[in-house]
Amino acid sequence: MSDTQKAREEIKHLMTELRRHNALYYQQDNPEITDAEYDTMFRRLVELEEQFPQLAKTDSPTKTVGAPALETFAKVKHSVPMLSLNNAFSEEDVRDWLDKIRRFLGLSEEEKIEIYTEQKIDGLSFSARYENGKFVQGLTRGDGEVGENITANLATILPAILKENPPTLLEVRGEIYMTHEDFRALNVQREKDNQPLFSNPRNAAAGSLRQLDAQVTRSRKLGYFVYGWGEVSESLGATQSNYIQAFKNFGFETITDIISQSVKSDVKEVVGFYNFVLERRQRINFDIDGIVYKVNRLDWQQRLGFVGRAPRWAIAHKFPAEQAVTTLENIEIQVGRTGVLTPVAHLTPINVGGVMVSRATLHNEDEIQRKDIRVGDTVVVQRAGDVIPQVVEVRAHEQDSKAFEFPVTCPICGSHAVREEGEVARRCTGGLICKAQAVERLKHFVSRGAFDIEGLGEKQIQAFWDAGLIKTPADIFALDYERVGTREGWGEKSVTNLKTAIERARHVQLHRFIFALGIRHVGDITAKMLARHYEEFSRFINAMNNLAPGSEAWNDLLSMDGMGEVALEAIHQFFKEPHNAELIQALAAMLDVKDAEAVAKDSPVSGKTVVFTGTLVKMTRNEAKARAESLGAKVAGSVSAKTDYVIAGEEAGSKLKKAAELGVKVVSEDEWLAITS
Repeated sequence: MSDTQKAREEIKHLMTELRRHNALYYQQDNPEITDAEYDTMFRRLVELEEQFPQLAKTDSPTKTVGAPALETFAKVKHSVPMLSLNNAFSEEDVRDWLDKIRRFLGLSEEEKIEIYTEQKIDGLSFSARYENGKFVQGLTRGDGEVGENITANLATILPAILKENPPTLLEVRGEIYMTHEDFRALNVQREKDNQPLFSNPRNAAAGSLRQLDAQVTRSRKLGYFVYGWGEVSESLGATQSNYIQAFKNFGFETITDIISQSVKSDVKEVVGFYNFVLERRQRINFDIDGIVYKVNRLDWQQRLGFVGRAPRWAIAHKFPAEQAVTTLENIEIQVGRTGVLTPVAHLTPINVGGVMVSRATLHNEDEIQRKDIRVGDTVVVQRAGDVIPQVVEVRAHEQDSKAFEFPVTCPICGSHAVREEGEVARRCTGGLICKAQAVERLKHFVSRGAFDIEGLGEKQIQAFWDAGLIKTPADIFALDYERVGTREGWGEKSVTNLKTAIERARHVQLHRFIFALGIRHVGDITAKMLARHYEEFSRFINAMNNLAPGSEAWNDLLSMDGMGEVALEAIHQFFKEPHNAELIQALAAMLDVKDAEAVAKDSPVSGKTVVFTGTLVKMTRNEAKARAESLGAKVAGSVSAKTDYVIAGEEAGSKLKKAAELGVKVVSEDEWLAITS
């Protein structure tokens, strides 16, 4: 098996696991793994994508943020997306980050890059909107695009009216947290009231902020810090530090009130501040899990822009993990939506950094064999600020410890569990007959980014499945409402509301339909890319039915920037399965699939396919590509008859020759800037 094949399968597994853990962390405030374990998985995925760029997916967790908003609160779209941060774990990582900034901006080694530093609060992110100095709306991060409306709850924490002369419109971003002292007091009271205890301050803060009764939130002692902004009607300065000072003047709490911030100018100063805070971490009465570094100049921030899920101009330098020793009591096998069998370690509960932990994901059977993990072993576990740790290593094989035999049948449905050549994961072959997969696929089908059917959430899907009301996605649109009405808790009004929601869902955008199918490696971003490319449902289905390696449809998609052969193969395998073809045919007869919405309709290059070649002078290749995509253009890696523009920089090579052969329009960098300005 080649290195590329090994990498392809490991990437598949990591993406599946990271998506599941994102949902547990951002939606349920109930993560199964620690920050340390998540960061290890995330960093491994980044390494593989950098080593094998042809395998990187546009919908990878390295390019997406958070998880969809919960049904409990109203959904509100952020005026400016709330994105996440990439992580650094060493001085070398920080140095690499600064080097990339220099290359992107075309800066010399002598030119100083001012870096603003601040503590990374381990809490719940929020966005607060002020109009004419008055607080009017508060949202959670959600999936970065859409958050939960928690206005009433945030109103108990944030200032209602700002001081001095704030802008007419101001959105601030920050973090809600709970001090260690208040956390302990809250758990003492909950224990007296026979209520379940919170595992750590972050979960306590998140649970307190997501109360339906704002008075409960008011009764919890929550604090906040403001560290950034979204939409602002007027400039507050030319630097990050200017904005933070303005926020203080308006009456907001900022982290600068705890440990003085300053602007650094080189790696030595930046890492020196990191070590300074790390040494004093235990003296701070709330959780911080690292230091955030931001390019101070806002004009440079704007030029650097974003890549995937995170800004290029900021990075989080994470603190090292904490460790403890305990006993691995048992290994349980869980089956996920895609049929992957995942081993989970059950541990003798142990206090790690003030949190009692009892479980850890072991990833796959190779990981168990590599670390020679046996049931009954004494193991070293690690965490970095949240719940369940990772098993770092085996400290000792005890006399009665037993080797774990990975099952070859699914513990849910009894079907064969196979591991194909080149795959890291073992998968159940039961498909839709396997309850674990079928139910999860249906939950995905009705989820926020897919058909988004209000009133048909995870609990209802599970209940309807158990009752035999829904077995396939098509069953949703042929639901027996009379039978639903006979079920406990389903009155006439609730049945009518469900019927209305399902009828509304019959009119679905193309990208939501594609995402809802649950094709491996096709997440929200890839689904949108496919929808924009084909525009119409019939064109998309026709192309997919004719998709095969080497076909016109295959080569067409492969030329798109961000589309790799792994995703194409997964799409191909999905559409050639007869039962999937039958499902789509059944859905097509029931649905009105809307054409894709154009991106940046007023842009002169919206919908155009462009190729960059040669060396650009006035901007770097990454900067040019990011700008083109933001204007709705499709950036391809190779020239074809469908290419609209080839932008030729200095020393352009074979792509320029290919453009001439095909009669594709070639423009200079200056001409391209004139077109897109």
